[in-house]
Amino acid sequence: MKLIYMGTPDFAVPALQALYEAGHEIEFAVTQPDAVRDRGKKVKFPPVKEKALELGIRVIQPEKLKYNEEFLAEVRNAEPDAIIVAAYGKIITKRILDTPKYGCLNIHGSLLPRFRGAAPIQAAIIEGDKETGVTIMQMEKGLDTGDMLAKAATEIGSKTGEELHDELAAIGAELIVKTLDDLLAGKITAEKQDDSLSCYAPMIAKEDGHVDFTLSPEEIERRIRAFDPWPGSFADLGGRRFRFRRAQVVHEDTKAAPGTVLAAGEEGLDIAAKGGVLRVTELQAPGRKRMNTGEYLRGNSIEIGTVLR
Repeated sequence: MKLIYMGTPDFAVPALQALYEAGHEIEFAVTQPDAVRDRGKKVKFPPVKEKALELGIRVIQPEKLKYNEEFLAEVRNAEPDAIIVAAYGKIITKRILDTPKYGCLNIHGSLLPRFRGAAPIQAAIIEGDKETGVTIMQMEKGLDTGDMLAKAATEIGSKTGEELHDELAAIGAELIVKTLDDLLAGKITAEKQDDSLSCYAPMIAKEDGHVDFTLSPEEIERRIRAFDPWPGSFADLGGRRFRFRRAQVVHEDTKAAPGTVLAAGEEGLDIAAKGGVLRVTELQAPGRKRMNTGEYLRGNSIEIGTVLR
């Protein structure tokens, strides 16, 4: 098929690679503009641009899509059979949606209609879902509301946001290739979403990583996994910011105020939370690398009764 590919971050890279290897004709890749990062003001290419250039695919980086007649002309002149979208980061206008023969197909990191929005992977972990997956969706004007063309599921278990992200990116890559094959073979039956089963997963902000010890240990543990690697989970201890990398739920009662350090030793750092105890087993102290909490505490002390904020 003749395709246009629209995506920006790491999540969108495996699908671009898979479509290329499957022999589809990718007219060009569309991604967000380059970003200036770090103190050295170095220009950093979006991951999809890096992969596209590696594969010899032309890259277009429009500042905006709305009222962009030049970009719309590029899309129409390409005469694509389909546009494949994966975490592009901008609203696709109706004029673009209506251009391809098979429309715009989105690789969405959730079993729709469960989580719509910007952060479905993290939301699935935070809410304690047993499984999540990828949905190939026919895009329309609504936010992730289009008909579902294909799904693939995986168990969440104890996976972190990063681990689940990478797994779903790989699943999405395989699923989009299969979906295009099935589409050409006439094997696809579109399924409408039940809006009543939908939840919105908003974009995550850096401050979302601040640990709230008035939540239950189970909720905090899930958030620590969901926010690994970004924005991370953190709390302040004596004016110093500690990052929590791994944690466990300790099933014992405590009457201590939320955030109070109950124990600090080889097993980890036990902290009071709502209705129980959270044990931090891996942390990162200011200016230090991440390490096993027991290892950190062998050379550093955290007093019992200290309260984390």
